[in-house]
Amino acid sequence: MKQIHFLLLSALVAMMFSSCSNCCQEKNAKYVFYFIGDGMGLCHVSAAEAYLAYIQDGRIGREALSFTGFPVMGMATTYSASNDITCSSAAGTALATGFKTNNHFLGVAPDSSALTSICYKIHDAGIPVGITTTVSIDHATPASFYANSVSRSDYYSISTQLPQSGFEFFAGGGYLQPNGKKKDKKSAYDLTEEGGYTIAAGLDDFASKKDSSKKMLLLQKEGRDSREFPYAIDRKEGDMKLADIITSAIDFLQKDGDKGFFLMAEGGKIDWSAHSNDGKTTMMEVIDLSEAVGIAYQFYLKHPDETLIIVTADHETGGISIGRKSGYSVYFNELAAQKQSKDQFASAVTYEKVHDKNYVDTLNEEAGIGWTTGSHTGGNVPVFAIGAHSTLFSGRMDNTDIPKKVCSAMGIEF
Repeated sequence: MKQIHFLLLSALVAMMFSSCSNCCQEKNAKYVFYFIGDGMGLCHVSAAEAYLAYIQDGRIGREALSFTGFPVMGMATTYSASNDITCSSAAGTALATGFKTNNHFLGVAPDSSALTSICYKIHDAGIPVGITTTVSIDHATPASFYANSVSRSDYYSISTQLPQSGFEFFAGGGYLQPNGKKKDKKSAYDLTEEGGYTIAAGLDDFASKKDSSKKMLLLQKEGRDSREFPYAIDRKEGDMKLADIITSAIDFLQKDGDKGFFLMAEGGKIDWSAHSNDGKTTMMEVIDLSEAVGIAYQFYLKHPDETLIIVTADHETGGISIGRKSGYSVYFNELAAQKQSKDQFASAVTYEKVHDKNYVDTLNEEAGIGWTTGSHTGGNVPVFAIGAHSTLFSGRMDNTDIPKKVCSAMGIEF
């Protein structure tokens, strides 16, 4: 009798533990934000925090960005299949497909066979997909999530694959070669519209068209540079920024029902300003990414059990350092004089008359901001995460692990 009572008690305890385990089981991530700061290494993040502390409070210190306070942090290796230092398309392919490839390949394996982006797996599961960037939508990182090409520079072929994806929402700069290199091809914009996409030029146009549209390509409004968003330092009133398109994407991806969504968002010009070794512009681009992540974080606060936010980078660019020469001082106040990006200075007709060719370089030197290269480096990049299954992104990982972990968090077979 005692043995029967013991067995019954053991079974009851087991059932209680099983029930508790099921009740506490973490839900699949229903809403996923996948932010990629192109070229953003850990020192880019640290420099932006230091600059933010100075401009907000005039103090030495660090002011946390929206994502640096996330409870989960890891790091990812970035080498490609062909090089210790990756290019953006190889890194984008790794982050999109979970497989390494050669530098300059996009969405294809080293043997040139097509790879499948996780966006297609997610979309096949009935979940709306959005792909956004601050550079052209056919550039390396965003294109890695929907296209396949043995050359990242074959922009026309890449652009024609966008409408074939069927993904619900795209936003960013427009096509780089809409009529092909020789300008003798059918317009990629026409092909996009024929593929069922509404093209909106600016936020007002988007607002007027979104409710009647099934699929959307959101670009800058008429009269602005259609190929890219301006740097934060160069932004004028009415220019779109990444935070705007995150807000628009959330709105659009939920308008036809609550199926959840997957949204990739690239802060593409962190990389560009770092290639130019432009310290202030780079820090402001990281802060701009932080603002966009802040929009996602506000969404997370409303859906904490079902939202996953990941913030990472494809590679590090420039080898930026907080500290240039011997000594222990960095003078962010020296950067106050810089009112526009180095690229903007370089393209200005009056550049030679107004500024020395090395104006921004001189500001960097006086401020104590250092650089090691005008290209990419092979350093590991940070990974920040919060929300459903965010612990998957803790510790050391390869960049190819990140999309696999995204699928796992969403309950989708990789």
